[in-house]
Amino acid sequence: MDDREILDEQIAYYRARAEEYDEWWFRTGRYDRGAEQRRAWFSEVAQLEAALRDARPAGRVLELACGTGLWTRHLVESAGSVTAVDASPEVSRLNAERVRSSRVQYVQADLFQWQPEALYDFVFFGFWLSHVPEPRFVDFWRMVRSALRPGGQAFFVDNLFGQEQTATNHTAIDRAGVVERKLNDGRTFNIVKVFHEAAALQARLGGLGWSGYVRSTARFFIYGSVRPTE
Repeated sequence: MDDREILDEQIAYYRARAEEYDEWWFRTGRYDRGAEQRRAWFSEVAQLEAALRDARPAGRVLELACGTGLWTRHLVESAGSVTAVDASPEVSRLNAERVRSSRVQYVQADLFQWQPEALYDFVFFGFWLSHVPEPRFVDFWRMVRSALRPGGQAFFVDNLFGQEQTATNHTAIDRAGVVERKLNDGRTFNIVKVFHEAAALQARLGGLGWSGYVRSTARFFIYGSVRPTE
């Protein structure tokens, strides 16, 4: 499968969306679906943040698809250093403005072409796994394994399937693996979006030589902590 075209479009989308990305996270603008949803959302965000703290990111940390710093700011609290990789220089700039730490090194790279040049104690990726096309799933996890020191850990968070997570003017989502996304100015892009379920993903990772857990919150999120078994 030649998926390079949609991956390039995905990069272009997140570059163009950089300044408005946080509206999704903070449930503002087109993502505001009312007070009840906002309360539930931030309650489940707190679950994710607590799970990340419990995973104890420390030492040398690698963050894949670091985005605007919503997770980098938590990682840097306990890490000795963070290498933050993203294909978008626009979001990396916003990340640096938010985090403001000399312990974070930014790398601009396409994660489907980049390979780690060092070993890390902890690898984190937030809302990235769902953007990995199905044919690249195994290779992606092989790359994550190659980045970890013996005894190292990978931790991730992502979306559960659900229309209420998207903007109010987005087209209905499905499980086809590609969704249409719209910017505030009306431009549209197609991006990869593969929705995983906790039990199935945990079993699949087990088959690839990872041990640990994958869990979901009540409505919005999936998260996991895994280590190589070999």
